[in-house]
Amino acid sequence: MRTLDWSTLFGERAGRIQASTIRELLKLTQRPGVISFAGGLPAPDLFPKDLAAEKVAAILREKGEVALQYGPTEGYLPLRAWVADWLGLNPEEVLITTGSQQALDLLGKVFLDEGSPLLLEAPSYMGAIQAFRPYGPRFLTAPTGEEGPDLEALEEVLKRERPRFLYLIPSFQNPSGGLMPLPARQRLLAMAMERGLVVVEDDAYRELYFGESRLPSLFELAREAGYPGVIYLGSFSKILAPGLRVAFAAGDLEAIRKLTQAKQGSDLHTPVLNQMLVHALVQEGFSERLALIRRTYREKALAMLAALDREMPEGVRYTRPQGGMFVWMTLPEGLSAERLFQRAIEENVAFVPGGPFFANGGGENTLRLSYATMDPSRIEEGVRRLGRALKGLLALA
Repeated sequence: MRTLDWSTLFGERAGRIQASTIRELLKLTQRPGVISFAGGLPAPDLFPKDLAAEKVAAILREKGEVALQYGPTEGYLPLRAWVADWLGLNPEEVLITTGSQQALDLLGKVFLDEGSPLLLEAPSYMGAIQAFRPYGPRFLTAPTGEEGPDLEALEEVLKRERPRFLYLIPSFQNPSGGLMPLPARQRLLAMAMERGLVVVEDDAYRELYFGESRLPSLFELAREAGYPGVIYLGSFSKILAPGLRVAFAAGDLEAIRKLTQAKQGSDLHTPVLNQMLVHALVQEGFSERLALIRRTYREKALAMLAALDREMPEGVRYTRPQGGMFVWMTLPEGLSAERLFQRAIEENVAFVPGGPFFANGGGENTLRLSYATMDPSRIEEGVRRLGRALKGLLALA
């Protein structure tokens, strides 16, 4: 029987598809005893399991013929209407997607051609880089930090290039945890409006703020200014449950219609039962749930920062997040996060090396820590182990 050389049969785009570094690393963290700061997973003890079971049973009993049938590509209308009301929009301006990851892929499909310039933060969300790369863009980057992207660097890029869009996460960025202040948001929006630049705002961590209130999104500011060029991505993964894979894109009607057409060829529609469940869950105790999530993650973040302050040697820098799920660490120059990862695994603690978050390379001495899934005592023990691994590596340097 003739064998097949699959590598000669795949299309050119397939060669650009790469395995997720995080997903591959998670395989190493599944062994017993490992404390993992690697995955950006929400805390499972916050999932509304009992309420979800009750609501699913009611949906199937009362509206099973709708829940189990094909649905409209745009999404379940009551959920779209709820999202629209949440954002101050019309339902026609909302598209329900199968996770934000699908929205990113649809944006690549709609906006990007081979060689298209695409502007990102450095570092940026690894999943976005992974979603965009198969479409063959030319990545342009500007550095980002605890207060969002460097606007001077961003402006320099925009003087030379006209990117198809700017993708960024202004609130509690993944991976840096950074929060873009209001004046910076206003200045960035002014830059976009002046140039007619499309901005894709990924706001997956919108509700995970630790202070009294959240900052207005770029999307909200753009709406107030009458600028249609901001496309907004939101998700229920961090505030309900990621396994439901329900998210949304919102924006100008013409852009949403084109994304909807692209979705038709992708999955026809997001599972209707999941959408109906999300709609039912946000009707009952939603504000109280959000408050609980914020309190929980704030406690975990403070535990991690206190442990890092005790355990990290001199020369190590890390962010102090005001929300979200991540701390971003920078090691002394010349120290490799990949090498630290190998020593950390020997200590039964794991994290994500920062390199894959840089679209054009770099960041070899950076890493991301997630505090979301563990209780404070486990966080403290994990940071102790990480400190031992790092001190051992420094002793060899």
